[in-house]
Amino acid sequence: MSIEIIIMGFFVGLLIGLTGVGDAALLTPILIASGINPTIAVGTDLVYNSITKLSGAVQHWRQKTINFKLVKYLAIGSIPSAVAAISLLNFFNDSHLNQDQIIKNALGYVLVLVAISIIIRLFMDKKLRPNRLQLKTIEQKKGLTILIGVILGFIVGLTSIGSGSLFAVAMLYVYQLKASELVGTDIAHAFLLVTVAGLLYLGTGHIDYPLLINLLAGSVPGAMIGSTFSAKIPARPLRTVIAVLILISGIKLL
Repeated sequence: MSIEIIIMGFFVGLLIGLTGVGDAALLTPILIASGINPTIAVGTDLVYNSITKLSGAVQHWRQKTINFKLVKYLAIGSIPSAVAAISLLNFFNDSHLNQDQIIKNALGYVLVLVAISIIIRLFMDKKLRPNRLQLKTIEQKKGLTILIGVILGFIVGLTSIGSGSLFAVAMLYVYQLKASELVGTDIAHAFLLVTVAGLLYLGTGHIDYPLLINLLAGSVPGAMIGSTFSAKIPARPLRTVIAVLILISGIKLL
């Protein structure tokens, strides 16, 4: 057991529990900054995300706050797209191109996007009025929904980042959902997406199991403690700080 990794996992879990944002966008750049190979960091983070999102998906399923039709259409686009991204990375690796540099550059751009998406949610979540697109049924937006899945699924497969934050912003603008339904749908879809992507990285041997176990040993109690105190600590200032940290991390990777 590595005390440093456990402590890292604890603080990441604590922030996620307090604010509900962060996970891969916080963890992946921290792992890379700690000297972990970028491909290993992405693969391990995807499996870590799958495990941590499972309990949330089950809880929202029990609460009936998942829009399964929306999850289905997003997954139709996102899962094959994530598979394509991972296959493309393996092709670059086989072609002796710099796979790790591709991941680092992609991470940089996506982290900047994630930081912007967090800020958008902070200031726009309650101000958005139903627009013409939101008022359409999901069936009427089937093609658009699949396209959103394709674009964002590719990003997740490449970087492990965006399964929650980027999809949440897309859902915020395009669909008219209750806050609890938006969160539940986002988590359920993210669980499916990162599980498939994580299995693919597992198949290529890009998972560090001791690292994964140490992260979970720290993050699970951290998330529980954070969730306990989340109602007593204002989340908006913390989310703003996290967005700034993610933005700085992204700029450093570019």
